[in-house]
Amino acid sequence: MTGDHKATAGIWRSGAPPILPIKALVLAALGGALAVALLALGSDIAQWPLVLGSFGASCVLLFGYPDSPFAQPRSLIGGHLIATATGLVFLTLFGAHWWSMALAEGGAIALMHVTRTVHPPAGSNPLIVMLGQPGWSFLVTPTLAGVILLQLVALAFHRATPGRHYPKYWC
Repeated sequence: MTGDHKATAGIWRSGAPPILPIKALVLAALGGALAVALLALGSDIAQWPLVLGSFGASCVLLFGYPDSPFAQPRSLIGGHLIATATGLVFLTLFGAHWWSMALAEGGAIALMHVTRTVHPPAGSNPLIVMLGQPGWSFLVTPTLAGVILLQLVALAFHRATPGRHYPKYWC
């Protein structure tokens, strides 16, 4: 192997994040599956939409990396609400166009940073809004109702798991 190939191979091997310990991996998978199951079941029972595509990515953070600032309640709830509202404002004012979608995304990113509610999965919410073109009720269901249920599942799950201390902070 030439020197260039060795250097490249080393970057790929050493640059990847470590695999979670098996216990953490199993807990992350179980927590995510449980949260989505309860959201989907709740949707069926209540006859309200409680599942949002970005909630799957939220589960990765909530159950795989619960200590991350992005997984804390302030970021989870605030990020989803701000990003969805931003998408709805842009949709209402300008309609669904490539440029309004782009501005809604940039606006959501800026607002999440300014309000210290950055939650990367919520970054997809303005795009979901623009593509689906829902009404303002989308802010309540699935966004608010779903994210509150997701937060409650995360709280219960982590409190029932020995050695887990979640959340690190609320506000």
